[in-house]
Amino acid sequence: MTTLSCGIDFGTSNSSIAIDQNGEIKLVPVENASVTIPSAIFFQQRDNKAFYGRMAINLFFDRQPGRFMRSLKRVLGTSLMNQGTLVNGTSMNFSTIIAAFLTQIKEKADLVAGQEIEHVVMGRPVHFVDNDPAADARAQAELTAIAQRIGFKYIEFQFEPIAAAFAHEARLSGEKLAIVADLGGGTSDFTVIRLSNKSIYKTDRSSDILANTGVRIGGNDFDKDLSLAAIMPEIGYRSTYGDKGLEVPLKPYHDLAEWSKVNFLYTPKLIMQMKQLLYQSHDKTRFSRLIKVLQDETGHTLLAAAEGTKIALTDALQHNASLDFIEEGFAIPVGRSLFETAIQEEVEKISASARQCLQEAGVSNEAIELVILTGGSTEVHSVQAEFKRLFPNAAIADENKLSSVGLGLAYDSRNKFN
Repeated sequence: MTTLSCGIDFGTSNSSIAIDQNGEIKLVPVENASVTIPSAIFFQQRDNKAFYGRMAINLFFDRQPGRFMRSLKRVLGTSLMNQGTLVNGTSMNFSTIIAAFLTQIKEKADLVAGQEIEHVVMGRPVHFVDNDPAADARAQAELTAIAQRIGFKYIEFQFEPIAAAFAHEARLSGEKLAIVADLGGGTSDFTVIRLSNKSIYKTDRSSDILANTGVRIGGNDFDKDLSLAAIMPEIGYRSTYGDKGLEVPLKPYHDLAEWSKVNFLYTPKLIMQMKQLLYQSHDKTRFSRLIKVLQDETGHTLLAAAEGTKIALTDALQHNASLDFIEEGFAIPVGRSLFETAIQEEVEKISASARQCLQEAGVSNEAIELVILTGGSTEVHSVQAEFKRLFPNAAIADENKLSSVGLGLAYDSRNKFN
């Protein structure tokens, strides 16, 4: 008897679920007709009712009262999981919040399947947390407990780049030595793997997987770098104050540039401290913009402007980042060259992780026949250029960037549970 199973790609930026139904692997629509959903949640202020994905984003940017969260995956394995957070005045732990998000995805799959699905392969980065095996193990244990909480009885994990390879393998003819580059919102992961369409039903792929590496750098870090380089200076970043010309505190700006930390800034204490500094500021015009962002709680809007600029610079050489929520007509021109300079160090670390994967696999750059690019961050111009430079002889496969991991996890679930 065939076991009904699924694969869940719980991503930092986007999530998806795919099921194996009657021998066919398919993605499930998780938000209207879309098979991917932004990993975002909005709790309505009046009753803490939760909204998800694009609806959550729209409610937040329509300035509806409530609490907005993104990049929840980055909390796994950190001390914040135990600390929890206030949601419209109510204390809530992050396990409950992540479980709420994943429940509504699972319910969509159960509805399509016509029954409750109990078997799942969850995707995971090669490292939830860099250079901290204990935190990494804790993150997987936390995600296991959440999966059990929402109704899964049989839970396995697979590295996300390996899952992406499985999704592409089904369409291959012949054999290929491939490297998978999975660059998501929070992590960049790599796998060197031998692929063949004859291998898609193999239950043990350990002999085909030559190496895995990963680094906790992704699209959110690109947003942060761009924000600090181009946007934050216009709201007082690195400006000075007082008789000694001291630099203003940098931590509020760094936290404003990180999706998972923005909500912790809107405190009366911090706003009061910034107002006190304003009297001594040498650039009152720009520094007062920071205070307005904190008072109006528009940090996510500020980050969205950085993210939108990053996306626009994929195709354009220049983009005007509109910040009219701070001041009418306020916009900052940003060039692609500035963006690429800002993220250069991160791209070098990503490239180093890919080269480490080759070294651990014992293969040369020239031996790679196929580069599979998955995850939205592979759209960035300098990232694509780096992988073309690293692998001059390889074909590039970059279709289904946001859904290939979910598909591959479902292929893996079929092999693991049947």
